[in-house]
Amino acid sequence: MDGRRRNPYELTDESPVYVISIAAQLSGLHPQTLRQYDRLGLVSPDRTAGRGRRYSARDIELLRTVQQLSQDEGINLAGIKRIIELENQVAALQQRVAELSAAVDGAAQAMQQREVQVHASYRRDLVPYQDVQQTSALVVWRPKRPRD
Repeated sequence: MDGRRRNPYELTDESPVYVISIAAQLSGLHPQTLRQYDRLGLVSPDRTAGRGRRYSARDIELLRTVQQLSQDEGINLAGIKRIIELENQVAALQQRVAELSAAVDGAAQAMQQREVQVHASYRRDLVPYQDVQQTSALVVWRPKRPRD
């Protein structure tokens, strides 16, 4: 959540509001098909205290997707379950990538701020380097002789 308290009466796509008969009508499936999908773990609606199923708008969309994959694409229910699992895994990984990307961006910004601080701490009284021109002069060094 984003830290704000949500209104408990606010409906979202995740809100379990539809009983099985309405969910069946909205998805175009028979209620027994919904029960079968629940048993197989394809679509898992929330449960009331009395164990009645309550479907959300997202569940109904998933039911339609399952039906489309089964009828139009010819994929068996085990394959559909695997597809759903993989799609959920991809969504979780995308969320994690977004979190890590935000963390990297924050670290890069902190590093840039620290770099600015380090550069600001440099001493400004240093003499800049000037290139010395080379000459062909030869200097001979002779050690002083010790006096006896």
